[in-house]
Amino acid sequence: MTIMDLAPGANLAVLRKEHGLTQRQLARLANVSESQLSKIEVGDRTLTPAVAAVLGEAMGLTMDQVLGRAPMDKREGLHLTALRSAIRDYDLPDRRSVPEGAVQTALVEAERCRSKVDVSALTVMLPRLLRDATVYAHAENTPTAWMALADVYSSVYWLAARHRWMDMAELAVARQRWAVEQQPNPLGAAVASRDRAGTYLNFGDIERGLTLVDRAIGEAQSTLSGDERDIAVGILNLRGMTLAGRLQDKKEAKREAERHIQSARDACQWMNREVRVHGLTVGPQNTFTHELATRVDLGNPRAALGLTDDLDRALSGMPPTRVAPTYINTARAQLDTGDKDAALASLTRAWEVAPQMARIHPMGREVLRVVSSLHKRSNPQLLKLSKMSRIAL
Repeated sequence: MTIMDLAPGANLAVLRKEHGLTQRQLARLANVSESQLSKIEVGDRTLTPAVAAVLGEAMGLTMDQVLGRAPMDKREGLHLTALRSAIRDYDLPDRRSVPEGAVQTALVEAERCRSKVDVSALTVMLPRLLRDATVYAHAENTPTAWMALADVYSSVYWLAARHRWMDMAELAVARQRWAVEQQPNPLGAAVASRDRAGTYLNFGDIERGLTLVDRAIGEAQSTLSGDERDIAVGILNLRGMTLAGRLQDKKEAKREAERHIQSARDACQWMNREVRVHGLTVGPQNTFTHELATRVDLGNPRAALGLTDDLDRALSGMPPTRVAPTYINTARAQLDTGDKDAALASLTRAWEVAPQMARIHPMGREVLRVVSSLHKRSNPQLLKLSKMSRIAL
C-alpha cells in the first residue's frame, strides 16, 4: 500500500520492506548500486523518475506507485467520485439543454484554474463541466463542440496525472481521443496524442511513449500546415524531450533528447511569444523550461543551470503551471551540484508561486525531503514547507 503523505524516497523504503526485500536484494534486481539505494532511502539523494521506474519494475510496480499518490482530503474524494461517474457516462448525455456559450465560459474558467494551479477549484468544477460538455457535444455534433469536450477530458487528465490517479488518467485520454475522432480535427488529435504519451511517461514506459510521439509528429506534419502544424509539432516535441531524458540508456537518451529539443526550437522559431492552445503553452519559453528539466534528467545539472543566469526573467509571464516545476527542477540541479542552500531557495520559490502544485508534485516533495535531510538542522523556512507539504522533517 502506498503511503500518501510520504515523499517518494521514503515511500520507496516502505514498499521495499512490504515486498520483503533488503536493500542489497532490490539493488541487484534493479541493477542499481546498493549505495545509491541507501542514500535515496535515508534522504541524502533524490529518487528520480527514471530510477523510480527501474526500482518499481523490480518489485512488480509502476513508477507512479513508487512515487506515491498525492495527498487528498475527504472533500476532494467526493468530487473525485462525481468525476468518475461523469466519465463513465461519456455516451449517455443528460436529458437537458445546455445554454449556448455556457460550456465555453466554463472552459475559460477551467483553463484559468489549471494555469494558476488552483487544483481545488478545478476538482470542484470538473464533474459538472464534463456533464455539460457531454450534453453540448452530442446535441451540436460539430468539430467545435466535440473539441470542447476533448478539452475538458484534457483537464481531467491533467488533474489525474498530477495526483498519480493513473486509472483515471488513462481513461481520460481514451475519452479525449474518442471525442476528437467524432469530427475531423488534426490539431485536436495531436493534443490528444500528447496527453496519451503522458500516461506512458507517468508509468515509466518511455520507449512506447516515444514511439507514440514520433507517430503523432508524422501525422501532424502530413495533415496540418502553417502555424497549426508548427504548434502541433512543438507540443509533441516538448513531450518527446521529456520522455527521452528518462531513457535508461543515457547515450540514447542524450541523442533522442537533443533531437526533440532541436525540433521544438525549430517549430517555435517564428513565435515571439508563447502561444496558448487547448490548455497548452508552446513557444520559446516553454521550450526552455522543458529543456532545463530534460538536462537535469539526463544527469547534467550544470548544463541545466547554465541555460540562464536570471531564472526570474527567463520565466517572466509564464503561468504557474510552468514556473513552479521549473524552480523544482532547478532545485534538483542545485542539489546535484552540492548547493543545498540554493536548492532550498528555489524550492521555496516554487511553493510561493504555486503551493498546490508543489504539494502534489512528486519531485517537489522529494526535493524537500532531501534538502531537509542535508540541512541537518531545521530552520523556519524548512518548518514552514514541512507543514504545508505534510512531510515530517
